[in-house]
Amino acid sequence: MDKKKRICLGVAAHVDAGKTTLCEALLFESGKLKTRGRVDHRDSNLDYEDFERSRGITAFSKQAVFSYGDTDFTLIDTPGHADLFPETVRGLKVPDAVILVISGSEGVQADTGTVWELLRRQGVPTWIFVSKMDLPGANQKQILQSLKTKLSQGVTDFNTTENAIREEAASVDENCMEEYLKTASVSDGSISEAINECRLFPCFFGSGLHMTGIRELLDGLNRWTREPKRSDRFSGFCFKINRDARGQRMTQMKITGGSLSVRQQLRYRNARGAYREEKVNAIRIYSGSGYESVERVNAGQICSVLGLTETAAGTVFGDEVPTSDENVDAIRRYNLRFEPPQDSVLMLNRLRELSEEMPELNPAWDRNGLSVCLNGKMQGEMLKALILDRFAVHIQFSSGTLLYRETVGCRAEGIGHFEPLRHYAEVHLLLEPLPIGSGVVLESICPEDALDRNWQNLILDSLRSVPLRGVLTGAELTDTRICLVSGKAHPKHTEGGDFREAARRALRQGLMQAQCCLLEPVYHFALTIPTEHLGRAISDLRAMHADYSTPRQEVDFSQLEGTVPASELGEYPEILQAYTHGLGRLSVRPADYLKCHNEERILEASDYEPERDTEWPCDSVFCAHGAGFSVPWNRVKEYMHLPSVLDVQKRRAQSETEAHRLQRIDDRELEAIMLREFGPIKRPQRATSNVSEGQVLADHPTRAARTVVVDGYNFIFADPELKALAAGGLATARSRLTDRLANYCGYTGQKAVLVFDGFRSPGNRGSKERSEKLSIVFTPEGETADAYIERLASDVGKNDRVAVVTGDTMIRISAMRSGVLRVSPKEFSGELENAEKQLAEILRRSNFLAHQTSGADAIVKKQ
Repeated sequence: MDKKKRICLGVAAHVDAGKTTLCEALLFESGKLKTRGRVDHRDSNLDYEDFERSRGITAFSKQAVFSYGDTDFTLIDTPGHADLFPETVRGLKVPDAVILVISGSEGVQADTGTVWELLRRQGVPTWIFVSKMDLPGANQKQILQSLKTKLSQGVTDFNTTENAIREEAASVDENCMEEYLKTASVSDGSISEAINECRLFPCFFGSGLHMTGIRELLDGLNRWTREPKRSDRFSGFCFKINRDARGQRMTQMKITGGSLSVRQQLRYRNARGAYREEKVNAIRIYSGSGYESVERVNAGQICSVLGLTETAAGTVFGDEVPTSDENVDAIRRYNLRFEPPQDSVLMLNRLRELSEEMPELNPAWDRNGLSVCLNGKMQGEMLKALILDRFAVHIQFSSGTLLYRETVGCRAEGIGHFEPLRHYAEVHLLLEPLPIGSGVVLESICPEDALDRNWQNLILDSLRSVPLRGVLTGAELTDTRICLVSGKAHPKHTEGGDFREAARRALRQGLMQAQCCLLEPVYHFALTIPTEHLGRAISDLRAMHADYSTPRQEVDFSQLEGTVPASELGEYPEILQAYTHGLGRLSVRPADYLKCHNEERILEASDYEPERDTEWPCDSVFCAHGAGFSVPWNRVKEYMHLPSVLDVQKRRAQSETEAHRLQRIDDRELEAIMLREFGPIKRPQRATSNVSEGQVLADHPTRAARTVVVDGYNFIFADPELKALAAGGLATARSRLTDRLANYCGYTGQKAVLVFDGFRSPGNRGSKERSEKLSIVFTPEGETADAYIERLASDVGKNDRVAVVTGDTMIRISAMRSGVLRVSPKEFSGELENAEKQLAEILRRSNFLAHQTSGADAIVKKQ
């Protein structure tokens, strides 16, 4: 078993594409199952939950293990319904490769595109199986062309002869093409590499119900999948939490390196960021509803671990590196009603238990009662079935309310002070807007000599541990950078709770000044409609404030894609079915949060008053004459004990600008220094420049500089081309660098000083050569290039028209002390390359015009 290749194989599709039927066929063909189950017979082996069998859908990710050829596979079957997409996202964090199932009768659907985009972001090798090819109207050639158009040109037909597969692989992948031109074939290794690097996507056609194309698919998976490199050191990650029939908590884990054994101690961070160390009590490997208890699992396997109490989806173990979350948040909140009435505290704890398995539920309890977040009706029905099955309680949902979010519109400093008698804490937070989708970023730049690191961590943890609320409607805060910039504690009277209070007040006080704006959830939609109804559809979309692309026409139907505010969609799917007589098809999925199109109306309807929110107060508490008193948020700056960071920065910037203006030397003084150092120009160069006097290349580090000082040998060994030349002789590399700098100076109009180190050259007296734009210095014996550049930088003083190009740390520090610009070799190399490209383009155009002119002259002479 250890010699076999281990592949975790995911299966994903849009709803009713035949995914579960394919899974049954794979398990049956491999010999894992003796009899195949069927969705319509309600006896499929992977959809064993009562809710799944009654609805004929996959609601939870399931796994099964089987072997075929030289490979041990772990199959992960994921939900296809759009409402259950968060569960699909969790399941697709695991696979080494994924089979994307597409219905031969329906083709690529909007939900298919959603899964495809997710797989591309995660870089998962993807195989395609087109099912239901036994149904009328399934045209293999048309479907393949549609896949190439809508998904990728790398989709390749593998349901053909071996020679045809290799030729097709060569036609879509450059590396395979190079090998094919050299050897008239493409090796299995090259095909595997192209698949593994997501340049080639094998496509198979068949029917899971009639077992056609299944063996070919398994043969291809066994032959061309590639097992990822795995470390010998233990590592793994949790992708899901669930419970067994007895209610025991299980951590669904993928082992990515080394091995895991029963009774092994695992150390990890919980949701609050605190470290936990717990022992593994049992390890199970599930296959369908059954499992096998094992003592050890190795890299590449998926297991269920008992004994870990505070893990969550995304928890990492060992050397595993945390990855960015691809979580899909629900956009509506529903209040719950229990029949018969239940104890609210008990039900809240039960809902929190369920939210470990489905984090998108996010249960809450307020004056309106218990509520949860849901993605749609199907997820609501699933939650009803789960609560009834586990707790024997019937629930009903109210009409859902849309979940808005808030973000800051400008930079602001929040100040929070908490000083009742014998307590003290002051916190200053800097709030800044971030791009859409960034979430909340919490960090600190506060010096530890101003506020101890323990207090800083407590402040950040207190904000990180709770959902942050805005000040417009009390909605969740997002897309905001919150930076701790300063704080103050009392040697005797400060406690942890004081900084928690001060941090919350600082956040709210900053939000009151930050010109907050409201964000609304939007749906991404794909609308397929008979062309005769296209005008009506466009009119409807405009009325809903939708943003859509140009319609695409296919035969008698047109397709529209775009985004629409979730608040405007309403009952439009039913309206669409009515006026298209059932021929229109609308698919939607939550996309993102964008600026609210009707913010004023939402704010008018909201009864939220931030200054009366006792959980998140805006004011601060100060102390005078032995008693605490409250200060409104807009007067806190009058009472604060620490200076405003923004005011300090503003004054410092003004001071530095004034000092820089006074200390700056002009062009005449700079030219005088150059004449004193190098003497008059000895060898004038006539260079034609295509830029005007003083104009330099845009968007480069030396754009403000008129003179560039280059540490020659340091730059040579930092530039790959010059370093390679230096291996054959330094003289060649020096000559090449000199030529490049001469071209650069002639093109940009800038001046350059190229300094070479002659420190270890016996008898070397050094030399200096100056041309119109380029000066070359060889330092004498006993003087390093570092010392020369440091002296030159000191002479020119604080001058933003001089830049020093070096990777040497000491020279950069010296340049910084002198006040001149500092540029790394990598940055300047990019600037040289950009200038060379632009110069080459000018020469190319000049040659082209010259050929045209000579050709025209020849025609005139002939005539």
